[in-house]
Amino acid sequence: MKFPVLILNFKAYAEAAGRRAVEIAKAAERVAKELGVNIAVAPNHLELALVAQSVEIPVYAQGVDVESPGAHTAHVALGNLKEAGAAGVILNHSEAPLRLNELARYVGKARELGLDVVVCAPDPTTSLAAAALGPHAVAVEPPELIGTGRAVSRYKPETVVQTVQLVAKHFADVAVITGAGIESGEDVEAALRLGTRGVLLASAAVKAKDHYQKIMELAKPLLK
Repeated sequence: MKFPVLILNFKAYAEAAGRRAVEIAKAAERVAKELGVNIAVAPNHLELALVAQSVEIPVYAQGVDVESPGAHTAHVALGNLKEAGAAGVILNHSEAPLRLNELARYVGKARELGLDVVVCAPDPTTSLAAAALGPHAVAVEPPELIGTGRAVSRYKPETVVQTVQLVAKHFADVAVITGAGIESGEDVEAALRLGTRGVLLASAAVKAKDHYQKIMELAKPLLK
């Protein structure tokens, strides 16, 4: 996993359904190549394989609920995501929380498969516990700010700073990124100034009228 990074989570937004997911991913790929920065996209499971076949930038899964392929009707296994073209997986997002024992198993299996692993956590203490499981990155995201337009880097900077300091002290090989309420390039720049190595965001990019221009705005701070 390369840093600094901008990870775009498509969630289950209608704006990123079907071929629209490919359009957003291609806009992100164009920005990544033009600026020479690291951008990953996380489409819905339904579009993951299509997106992975359409772009060269990393494509992450938004989550998982089964460790290994098998007789698991209506579930998603890590091995299946790998086969579909996923380069990484986001785990424990506040909209898809996991029990600790599940999270530990998924992190270990995902790394075994060679997938990038990002574990989301709501606060510094939980972020430290998540880092102990050995992901490539922890994304600290206060859930009360997600989707509000109130950027964590502006409204809860102390949460970001404390997380960066805690994780760096105990697990220096685990990167800290952040998210929640990120809407602008200024928000991304503020997050990086606080010591993070990237940003995880969703609606600002996915719901933009001009995906290319918005992603360009959000990605430019990665150059500084």
